[in-house]
Amino acid sequence: MTHRDRREILRAWYESEACVGATKLSLVAGDGSFRRYYRAEASRGSAVLCDSPLTVEKNAEFLRIARALADAGVRVPRVYHADPRRGFFALEDLGKQTLLARLSETSVDGYYATALAMLRQLALADPRPFVLADYDYRRLATEMGLFPEWFCEKLLKVSFNASAEAAFAALERALCKRALAQTQVVVHRDFHARNLMVLAGGELASIDFQDAVLGPITYDAVSLLRDCYVRWPPDRVRGWARDFRETLIAGGVSLPEEPAFLIDFDWMGLQRHIKVLGIFARLYLRDNKAVYLQDLPRVLAYVSDVLAAYAGEPALADFAHWFQGEIVPVARRQAWHAVPPGGRGAAE
Repeated sequence: MTHRDRREILRAWYESEACVGATKLSLVAGDGSFRRYYRAEASRGSAVLCDSPLTVEKNAEFLRIARALADAGVRVPRVYHADPRRGFFALEDLGKQTLLARLSETSVDGYYATALAMLRQLALADPRPFVLADYDYRRLATEMGLFPEWFCEKLLKVSFNASAEAAFAALERALCKRALAQTQVVVHRDFHARNLMVLAGGELASIDFQDAVLGPITYDAVSLLRDCYVRWPPDRVRGWARDFRETLIAGGVSLPEEPAFLIDFDWMGLQRHIKVLGIFARLYLRDNKAVYLQDLPRVLAYVSDVLAAYAGEPALADFAHWFQGEIVPVARRQAWHAVPPGGRGAAE
């Protein structure tokens, strides 16, 4: 069945469920998944329709987590109608303004304070209603495994030889062990400025949360503050991370002293960004989504920065040497590396 056929079936389903007449559908910019979104406009208002194929998407999880997030005080789109078996959803139209489009040197402090307050709500939430899988060692390591396969070998054509495998294995053990030692909370797992919608009055709403897990408390914070789509000066990021720790402690969350917390934050970001290099390469090579190539330099810079900051760590040293010697030079010769990393707010 073609996308056009699915769209017409989705339109007919919505018109029947919502009891509306002729509805105009317009495609909404999508994400890295197989879902397709349409803005439905009818005489009685608008909604966002989601076509989420059951074979590849987590439809039951989306409904359950949406309810649990709302109950935890996190703003999410209301679900007007749902047919999870067919993968059809009619959702509240949150508008067209993502947080990414609103960030600037002057606005970022206020918006990030609001976003981090949402993460505080998640950290304090009872995880039982979410019914989440653990972000365990297997899952963390499997995600990191996308890097050698998709980024190194398939995109850069760099062989992942025995010495590279040994260095990567040591890095994986260190990062995963550190992540699992953190306080485990509800983790959105894709919490960044493109997945936060700006509503009236500056309120933020979260989307794309169906992959939530029970995992490390720094994961979502580093996803936001070291966003793959926008970069901020390191000192500013450090300050936001410290502020986040203080708000969590004030809420009764047990956390390590500040230096250890910041190491948790940095190493969690390293795990995430190594994974993202593989994901973005796969989105381009497998799914023909070339737009993600433009963000690879920024993610590479995050990886290089953290490896340099922890040059004295034995578990990271061999990988850092290999990464800087074998990966970075090849990456810099790629056409997609011509645009320097940074983005809005990146002046350092």
